[in-house]
Amino acid sequence: MTAEKNKQENNFKEAMMTYFKGVKAEWSKVSWPTKQQVIAETVVVLAVVIFFTLVVYFMDIIFKALLGLIK
Repeated sequence: MTAEKNKQENNFKEAMMTYFKGVKAEWSKVSWPTKQQVIAETVVVLAVVIFFTLVVYFMDIIFKALLGLIK
């Protein structure tokens, strides 16, 4: 029973080591954006979110006003 348990533990450790070696190899292949790219893309995303938030807000005001005319 103990030999079987040790074998399972060793297989698990080997599998984990293989996994993390693969992760390390793939991690080095990633092309990371520059700081300027991250800042520029963040600004674009925030601008788009703010724009569409305002569009939805104004549409809500318009529809409330139109529905308020119906009695």
